[in-house]
Amino acid sequence: MKKLFVMLVPLLFLTGCSSSSTWGWYVINPMTASGWTNVKFLISGMGDTIVISLIAAVISIALGLVVALPGLAKHRGWRLLNRIYVEFVRSIPLLPMLFWVFYGLPIIFREMGLDIPIDPFWGAVITLALSDSAFTAEIFRAGIQSIARGQTEAAQTIGLNYLQTMRYVILPQAIRRILPPLANQFIYIVKMSAFASVIGMQELTRRANELVVTEYRPLEIYSLLILEYLVLVLVISAGVRWLERRLGSDERN
Repeated sequence: MKKLFVMLVPLLFLTGCSSSSTWGWYVINPMTASGWTNVKFLISGMGDTIVISLIAAVISIALGLVVALPGLAKHRGWRLLNRIYVEFVRSIPLLPMLFWVFYGLPIIFREMGLDIPIDPFWGAVITLALSDSAFTAEIFRAGIQSIARGQTEAAQTIGLNYLQTMRYVILPQAIRRILPPLANQFIYIVKMSAFASVIGMQELTRRANELVVTEYRPLEIYSLLILEYLVLVLVISAGVRWLERRLGSDERN
């Protein structure tokens, strides 16, 4: 991926200098005033994309853990509640869920006598967090179940209750194992945040769409958009690998 990024940058620059009427890379050529203005306009949406993704990821992890614990219970009823939530949420496509949250949830609030408007920012955050929480719950469940039962029994012999066992014994070990799939889910959230553009959120994709309407150069503008997501994902991946080494998740170290 690193080699691909290194190749794309000079490629876009060279084609931007072309005089062919077929191409219009000048619209994102940072060497010109108008091109640099367009580039800054596109890049300025990255902040909203990152903030939406981070908040949604934090909520998703917390909600996923809460949903995962009943799936580990001995009582069948608790496990059934876990399965109903997971299967229901992950079967709903993200776009219909986004429309339901943004347009439908305020109506439900009004019927309950509550005046709680949902703006595009929180509509995107709630949707991404809910959609991802089902997958995160399954990651937590699998990670916790991968810890040997003897760890739980040993914790019980020294007087730890269920919550203490989870907090001090099971979860610290499970986190090391589930960090890579959790990182994949965060990358998934970053990419799916593009759907927030359909409800007016000024993130990367929305700004690219607006620029296409004014410049009429979809190939060039969407190419830069793809490059922005590529750079963002590469940075996240590098950060996750660093965190894996710090936590000891990387077995090579």
